[in-house]
Amino acid sequence: MFTYNAVLYSRILTEVTLAFHILFATIGVGVPLLIALAQWIGIKRNDPHYILLARRWTRGFVITVAVGVVTGTAIGLQLSLLWPNFMELAGQVISLPLFLETFAFFFEAIFLGIYLYTWDRFKNQMKHFLLLIPVVIGSSASALFITIVNAFMNTPQGFELKDGVIVSIQPLVAMFNPAMPTKVGHVLASAYMTSAFVLASIAAYRILRGSKHVYHKKALHITLVPALVFSLATAIIGDFSGKFLAEYQPEKLAAAEWHFETSEKAPLVLFGSLDENNKVKNGITIPYALSILAHNNPNAEVVGLNEFPADELPPLYIHYFFDLMVTIGVLLTVVAFIYLILHKRRKSTPYRKSLLVTIVLSGPLALLAIELGWIFAEVGRQPWILRGYMKTSTGATTADYVDILLICFIALYALLAIVSTIVLRKMFKNNPVEQEFEQMNSAQEVNNL
Repeated sequence: MFTYNAVLYSRILTEVTLAFHILFATIGVGVPLLIALAQWIGIKRNDPHYILLARRWTRGFVITVAVGVVTGTAIGLQLSLLWPNFMELAGQVISLPLFLETFAFFFEAIFLGIYLYTWDRFKNQMKHFLLLIPVVIGSSASALFITIVNAFMNTPQGFELKDGVIVSIQPLVAMFNPAMPTKVGHVLASAYMTSAFVLASIAAYRILRGSKHVYHKKALHITLVPALVFSLATAIIGDFSGKFLAEYQPEKLAAAEWHFETSEKAPLVLFGSLDENNKVKNGITIPYALSILAHNNPNAEVVGLNEFPADELPPLYIHYFFDLMVTIGVLLTVVAFIYLILHKRRKSTPYRKSLLVTIVLSGPLALLAIELGWIFAEVGRQPWILRGYMKTSTGATTADYVDILLICFIALYALLAIVSTIVLRKMFKNNPVEQEFEQMNSAQEVNNL
C-alpha cells in the first residue's frame, strides 16, 4: 500500500527525535542558571525560600537530564545509522565539537552528582554553591558545541572537496563558521528564556490553585525577571540572525517572508496565504520592515526567491513557523513586562487571575516556540543537509529497516514521556512546599543547637 522510502523515514525519525530531545535539552541548559540564581540570592539574603527553590528545581532538573541522556544518545546513534554518507563527509571536519560536547556533558554530570551528594554537608553554603558553577558552565558548553555542529551544516567551511575527497581540513576554522555566533547566541538565550517561563508557569499555577505560601510568589518573581531579560536578548540576537540570513542564506530569509521578487524597500509579511501565482493574500504587511531586518536600511535591496534554482528552494510553509515563533516571543516579552510593571507599582497587584492564567500558558508557549524555531531552522536549510555540498537525499541511508526503527523509537519516546511525567508529578506531590519548608526549619534548629 505504501512505497518504502528510506530518506523519508530517516527524516521523520530524525525530526521526531529532535522534537522530543529539544524539550529536555532546552530545560537542561536553562534551569541550572536559574538554580544558581535562586541559591545565590538565598545565601546572600539568608532566605530559606530561595534555598528551597534551588533544591526543588534541582530534583526536577535531574529527571530532565536523565531523559536528555537517552534522547541525546539516540541522536548520536541515528547520525551514524540514518545519515552515514553525511557523517562520512562531515564527520572528518566537525568531529572536534562533537567530542567537546561529550566532554562538556561529563563535566556537568560529575559536578552535578557531587552537588547533589553534598547538599547538607557544608556549613558554609557558598562552598556548596561553587559546585553548581561547573554544572552551569557544562550545560551551556554542551549546547554551544552541539550548536556549532548545526551551524557548520548551514555554512560549512574549513575544508576542501576534491574529487569527492575531503582535504585540507581545519577543525577550528570549521567550528568558527559564519553561522556560529548567531546560532549559539540564539540557542542559549532562548533556552534560558524558555526555562524561566516554564518555572514561572508552575509558580503561577500554584498561586491560581489557591496557595498562599510566599514561596510561590518569590518563585514567580525570580523567574519572570530573567525571563524578560532573556526575551529581549533573544529578540536582539534574532535581529542579528536576520542579517546573517540575508548575507549567507538569502533563500531561507526570502522563503520565510514569501519574498519572491528582488526589490528595495521590501515589506515584511506576517501570516496570510499564497494563491496559485504566489501572490500573498490576507497577510499583514509591515512596510520597509524586511529591508530593515536584512540590512538595517529601509531602502536596502532584499534578494527574492526567483533568483535561485527551483530545486534549491526551501519549503514555503516555513513562513508560518517563523511567524508563529516571532509572535509567541513578542507575547511572552509583553507578559513578563506587564508583570514587572505591576510588581513595581505599589497600588497594583501582579497576581490578577487574567495575568496568572497567561503566565501559566507562557511555559507551554515558550516550549512551542522552541519547537517552531528548530523546525524553521532545519526545514529552512532544505534541500541541503550540508549547504552547498550535500543534499539531504544524498546523505541518507538506503537501508530497509528505518520504518522499524521509527516505530521502536516512537514507542521509546512515548514511554519516556509517560514515565518522566509520572515521576515528576509524584516527586513534587509527595513533597509539598509547606512540608519541606517545615523540615528545613527543623533541621536548621537542630544544627544551631
